[in-house]
Amino acid sequence: MSDAAQPTAAEVRAAAEAVKAALDRHLEAVERRSGDDDPAVYEAFNALAAAAEAYDERLYDRYDEVTPFEIPGADDSLPPYAGPEEPHALSVLIRRDYAVAEPKRLLAQAQRIADLEGDEGGSGATPAVGVSAHAALGVLFGEYEPDEIASRHKEFGLEEGDSTLWVSAAEELPEPGEWLNAPFEHADPERIVCRFDVSAVFDDELDDDLEERDA
Repeated sequence: MSDAAQPTAAEVRAAAEAVKAALDRHLEAVERRSGDDDPAVYEAFNALAAAAEAYDERLYDRYDEVTPFEIPGADDSLPPYAGPEEPHALSVLIRRDYAVAEPKRLLAQAQRIADLEGDEGGSGATPAVGVSAHAALGVLFGEYEPDEIASRHKEFGLEEGDSTLWVSAAEELPEPGEWLNAPFEHADPERIVCRFDVSAVFDDELDDDLEERDA
C-alpha cells in the first residue's frame, strides 16, 4: 500500500475508540439479554466483530502491527439469503459435538445421579447406569439442560468439539409434531438469518494468518 493510501494516525485512533464503544455495547447487551438467543446480543456481537476487523486493518496498514484477537464468523460461507423478508417464525438449530474423554468420570457421574433419584423415590433400588456409556449418556442428558452440560462438560468427562447455531427464518410456525421424526431434514442454508460457529480450526487459521504477516 502506498503512503498516500495509508490511514492516518487519527483514523487508527478513531477505529480503536469504535472498538471500545462496541465492547461496551456488547457487554450491556449480554447483561440485559432475555435468553440464550437474544437478537440484541447477536447484533452487538456482529457490530463488535466489524469494529475489531476495521481496527485490525487500519492498525496493520498504518503501523504493520496486528491485534491479539480475532472474532471468527461463517457468514462468508453462506449462500445468498432466499427466505422471507419479514419472517413470521424461526427455527434455532444447534449442534454440539463432544468426545467421551474420561469414560470412568462419565459413568460415575451418571451413577451418582441415578443414586440420588433412587433415594428421593424411596424405593431403595437404583438402576446400574455406571457400567454402560450408552445408559450414562441417557441419564446425563435427561437430567441436565444442554446449555448446562456445555458449561460443565469437563465434570462429566466430556471434551468439547465443534459447535454451531443456525437461526433459520420461516413463513409460519410448523404444526405441532410435524417435524419430530426428522427434525433436521429440511434445514435450508438459504433461509439462515445468521449462524455462529465455534471450532478449533479458527485458532489454526489465526495462527497461520499471524505467521504470514510476520514473514
